[in-house]
Amino acid sequence: MFDILVYLYETYYRPDACPETAVLAKKLSAVGFEEDEISEALDWLTVLADTTNDMLKQDAPIKLGTELSKGFRIYAEQEISVLGTAAMGFIHFLESAGLLDSKQREIVIERSLAIHESPVPLDKLKVIVLMMLWSQGKDPDMLMFDEMLLSDDESEPRQLH
Repeated sequence: MFDILVYLYETYYRPDACPETAVLAKKLSAVGFEEDEISEALDWLTVLADTTNDMLKQDAPIKLGTELSKGFRIYAEQEISVLGTAAMGFIHFLESAGLLDSKQREIVIERSLAIHESPVPLDKLKVIVLMMLWSQGKDPDMLMFDEMLLSDDESEPRQLH
């Protein structure tokens, strides 16, 4: 599924540039993706779009300012076990750097829980974040983009300063 998501991100600059679902499924099949992976990816993207639309509608009439919230997110036990510390740390990093607002964070968490992999690998979480931004028609900030492309290779220590 993640290969398809990356392919869509690289191939279609914006989600509105994607063809309709049936046509997209045929194109993905023609490129060589398996039918079950295509179905899983398209279902995942459909729920991503629905979740994003629902969250945007929640305070459309009145801006509640949740995107400016500086509150601390407390994770439920299920979220902790599924996400793992690396994924939660990365989400916290993106939010504290101002690269994700609280609504986007919740979308990322919800879509991460939907992949049924525990703990969520950091490389997959990065794809989820990119796809969430892509679905909203937003480009990742350069700091975020650099962080997404950095190697998770443990043989090269990261500088903290």
